[in-house]
Amino acid sequence: MLEAVDHVQLAAPPGSEDALRAYYAGVLGMTELPKPPALAARGGCWFASGDPTGAPPGVVLHLGIEEDFRPARKAHPGIRVRGLDALATALRAAGAPVTWDEALPGHRRLYSADPVGNRLEFLEPAPGSS
Repeated sequence: MLEAVDHVQLAAPPGSEDALRAYYAGVLGMTELPKPPALAARGGCWFASGDPTGAPPGVVLHLGIEEDFRPARKAHPGIRVRGLDALATALRAAGAPVTWDEALPGHRRLYSADPVGNRLEFLEPAPGSS
């Protein structure tokens, strides 16, 4: 019955769209997706990895505006990456926190936070694991 995760929604405070664009598009290299007009009126922004006009993207994140916003500090998307060290360097250069965690066998991973404080996990298979 279940096929795939279509997207993950994270909350953001009102007026944070420019900071979100700078982070998700600028730092992570995601492409901003156009929102349908009825949903665009609500604010927020959507992003996808890769070329949204080609094959289905691997990662799609929706950042929705929440008036009484509180960042997700435990709940988080786990995003598989290629080139974790380069990503860690880019995150640090952008002023984002980088906390390495070696507790998951067969993977290298780190935790960070987006500009509004939402927790994000980035991981890649460790060399020699499948």
